[in-house]
Amino acid sequence: MRIRAAVTETPGGAFTVRDVDIEAPRAQEVLVRVTAAGLCHTDLSSQASWPEQLTPMVFGHEGAGVVEAVGTDVTGLAPGDHVCLTFNSCGACEQCTAGHPAYCLAVTLNVSGGRPDGTTPLSADGAPVYGAFFGQSSFATYAIAHERNTIKVPADLPATVAAPLGCGAQTGAGTVLNRLRPEPGQSLVVFGSGGVGLSALMAAVAVGCDPVIAVDPVASRRALAMDLGAKAALDPTAGDDLVDAILDLTDGGAHHIVDTTGRPEMIRQAVGALRRRGDLALVGLGAEVTFDATALLSKGIRVHGVIEGDSDPTRFIPELVALHRRGLFPLDRLVTTFPFENIRDAVAGMRDGTAVKPVLTFD
Repeated sequence: MRIRAAVTETPGGAFTVRDVDIEAPRAQEVLVRVTAAGLCHTDLSSQASWPEQLTPMVFGHEGAGVVEAVGTDVTGLAPGDHVCLTFNSCGACEQCTAGHPAYCLAVTLNVSGGRPDGTTPLSADGAPVYGAFFGQSSFATYAIAHERNTIKVPADLPATVAAPLGCGAQTGAGTVLNRLRPEPGQSLVVFGSGGVGLSALMAAVAVGCDPVIAVDPVASRRALAMDLGAKAALDPTAGDDLVDAILDLTDGGAHHIVDTTGRPEMIRQAVGALRRRGDLALVGLGAEVTFDATALLSKGIRVHGVIEGDSDPTRFIPELVALHRRGLFPLDRLVTTFPFENIRDAVAGMRDGTAVKPVLTFD
């Protein structure tokens, strides 16, 4: 079937929307007509460093849409179902069977540029176009996904809300709700108020953390954080001592800090801003970080590395949908939409900070 896809033709090359062909779904696969797709920093960082031998390539890993067809062995989904696409996992390794598919041992399911057998469901003029990024490659009008990473959502849930649930929203919210699990009244600080950071902030507000504090250099994002329930929003570039400000606002140190920046200087400040036995969750990909071991030991700080919010999407995405319906997770407040054909404008909006969570929409 002929579809439209945003193709990266060369390593680091820009997205070019053009025609490609997509196969029919195999036994455990699902064909989804994509109606919205979130743009995530992981798409851009992968695009920038993708190996030449795996181009041309189609990225996109926050798809939402409607099931068009299912493979012969798919049992839990049917044509017409509204779905959110998320990361893929094997379902059989020790991490998957323990309820932690974000740490699935079959890591190539998400980043190999194809299926486990090396094939790709996409082609152009008979030549392969690499795909299956996070088991979907949803920067396209249609995507082939696996039944494990296709999550049914209510038909009346806007696709522009469903799409970010697949990665960014569940990463931020899951870091708080699945890993840190703060008690009501405990303080939580988020470094970086992009889509992931603000999702963490909304989750913290939803479970009664107090105070919730945002740290970001962009004034509009600090304002949005305050609108979403933060008690304070700090500018790390203002010249004031960030650590002292957090210590003062949290009565001696934060119980929990979520870092989405991946920046070593921010992470080191986070250690100083935590109280004894506080928790530091590292979510953002970044450079190598060195810690003062004495500070970690003397304060009893626990450092968590978290991928995809340590989520089991089949359980957690419906939980986030329920929070959204109750008005406790207003994810739509983060979204700026762009027509799919204008994907380069969405990239520009993400890079210049004017779009907190760009979401592509399809006719």
